[in-house]
Amino acid sequence: MKNINELLTEANDIVEKIDHLTARQMMKDPNTIILDVREESEVRDLGKIKGAIHVPRGLLEFIFRPEDHVNDPAQLRILVYCAAGARSALAAKTLIYIGYQRVYNIGGFKEWIENGGEIEK
Repeated sequence: MKNINELLTEANDIVEKIDHLTARQMMKDPNTIILDVREESEVRDLGKIKGAIHVPRGLLEFIFRPEDHVNDPAQLRILVYCAAGARSALAAKTLIYIGYQRVYNIGGFKEWIENGGEIEK
């Protein structure tokens, strides 16, 4: 049986973590989705990255259909974030396991704000 630290290490080994400058560059591509996997209360209280799609981590496999949000699903790129980077790593790993190939962890919302990233309420 694996503990949370082992699961996170495994996820971080599989999912590429990118910095905020790289994420901002990728966000210019209309085939890039920004995915917020925090809970509803976190988004309501703090806002989200401008243009992000909110799907709580617990519902990801059930309701997230990225193909509905991009012009060219073959060119789909998914940037995932949460509050601190742990849930986003696990969510990104799940997306890779179910078949999405271009999935990146951009870490935590607080870090995004501290680096001057745009948000919306």
